[in-house]
Amino acid sequence: MKFSKTLVFGTVLAVGATLALGTSDANADELYTVKADDSLSKISMKFAGDNSLVNKIAEDNNIDNPNMIFAGTQLNISTDGSSSKKAPVQQEQVQQQEVKAPVQQKAPKQQQAATSGNTSSAKAWIANKESSNSYSATNGRYIGKYQLDASYLKGDHSPANQERVADQYVNSRYGGWEGAKSFWQANGWY
Repeated sequence: MKFSKTLVFGTVLAVGATLALGTSDANADELYTVKADDSLSKISMKFAGDNSLVNKIAEDNNIDNPNMIFAGTQLNISTDGSSSKKAPVQQEQVQQQEVKAPVQQKAPKQQQAATSGNTSSAKAWIANKESSNSYSATNGRYIGKYQLDASYLKGDHSPANQERVADQYVNSRYGGWEGAKSFWQANGWY
């Protein structure tokens, strides 16, 4: 009888300790400083392995436009721990992508010309996929050549404003048109 009580008590202690250790990080908050090429989507990928935290991060940090964040801003990231096992894999992939990306700060003029050519071709590719290059294309709330949310254009649907807003959106969210094209190819949208 004593052995069975000891066994039951030991099992209860082991289960309790496992639950206590397993749930200690369940609602962990982390302070994250936004980097120059970050977007809420990239940050969510780092912490959750998918885009599930984008709206939560925006809400928790009082961000009015989730597509516009600024380098140096400190964000409070709350995760529920449910997808924490995915995050390290995604971080490794992001680090591998960052290693492959060329440094653009002090590139020779020839490399800058090639880069702007790549940017132009990626931008043209997206415009063709999104609207067949039409500034007047509409799809519900999405407007113009780059199918931007109407709220981003703030009532000005002119080609000049579409170009300016599209560049701002793509640079803040994907770090450039090449990144947006890669995302589009992987997901069917950008």
